[in-house]
Amino acid sequence: MAELILKSGNDRSVLRRHPWIFAGSVDRLEGRARPGDTVLVQDSRGKPLARAAWSPESQIRARVWSFDPEQSIDHAFIKRAVATSVARRAAHPWLAGQEGVRLIHGESDGLPGVIADRYGAVVVVQLTSAGADKWRDAIVAGLVQATGCSAVYERSDSDVRKLEGLGPVTGLVYGEMPESLTIVENGVRMEVDVAGGHKTGFYLDQRENRQLTGRLAAGRDVLNCFCYTGGFSLQALAGGAKSVISIDSSGPALATAARNMALNPQLDASRAEWREDDVFQALRNLKAEGRKFDLIILDPPKFAPSAAHAERAARAYKDINLLGLRLLNPGGILMTYSCSGGIGLEMFQKIVASAASDVGIDARILHRLSAAPDHPVGLAVPEGEYLKGLACQV
Repeated sequence: MAELILKSGNDRSVLRRHPWIFAGSVDRLEGRARPGDTVLVQDSRGKPLARAAWSPESQIRARVWSFDPEQSIDHAFIKRAVATSVARRAAHPWLAGQEGVRLIHGESDGLPGVIADRYGAVVVVQLTSAGADKWRDAIVAGLVQATGCSAVYERSDSDVRKLEGLGPVTGLVYGEMPESLTIVENGVRMEVDVAGGHKTGFYLDQRENRQLTGRLAAGRDVLNCFCYTGGFSLQALAGGAKSVISIDSSGPALATAARNMALNPQLDASRAEWREDDVFQALRNLKAEGRKFDLIILDPPKFAPSAAHAERAARAYKDINLLGLRLLNPGGILMTYSCSGGIGLEMFQKIVASAASDVGIDARILHRLSAAPDHPVGLAVPEGEYLKGLACQV
């Protein structure tokens, strides 16, 4: 096994059990290792610290599989880690009965670069690191054994794979896919497009926030911006919203939203309006029309993929929140989100507060919002807390 030697004084993060080893911390690699191979991590004095997956093309040169330097990283180790992660979800009372669940959440579950989501009897896996890519067969076998699923579909097509020197990999890797796939989430049926949808086909991280939206929507006029396939919109209708206007720039996403509406005949479709438009311009147009709303949801795409983009993203977040706040009735609620890892919660709150100040209104935080409990954040990996949100009443 090749040995990864750290520079003097650069072992602190490993000792704190952070799984990422950056290029600047590496002194040298003794021996030969191919991308994804397991290496023994040692401090500058030669003391073994961990076993990690080597990734020579990434700025994250190694991702720790185990902080026990004696632990063998083999097919059995990977399958045990998968089984343990699946068992955690099965034991969580909030996830009982959910048809859509994240089974593996990367570093937080001890499987760096591995994402796995279950939609009914289908599991969708996404591998984003060299180490995860190397152990594809073991990961798939572990998922099949732990879940008894009928199919595993791979969606390893995210841009982050390029940073690892990996190309996209997609397609069925086990079993047989159903002709169509739907799940029921908190009483609402939703279509899941595992082959062409965003991420693994659906945004499971917003499950509890969509449920909260339903509770807050009763009797309110609702505006859902960046609505994608209508998850927040349908939960608002299920919660008794008076009306829901949903805006997205994607025609295909809105077509899926229309199919989701049809999948739920218990909801009053006459209360729903779907608009294909640029959200920023649409909000300006609604302001010019004198429209007002009681509940507004802002769930934009990632404006800041890294901290380097934070300043430019902050301007975009402030602009969209300022536009939204201007459209709220007194006592109205803004549910606003950022999924940008480069924007921390403290910065995001300051951005929203600055927007409220510019509008000249007072607002208070009713709820701090985060990802669903099947998307845990490792205590040693605060970078994993990518989704943050605020429910503010003006």
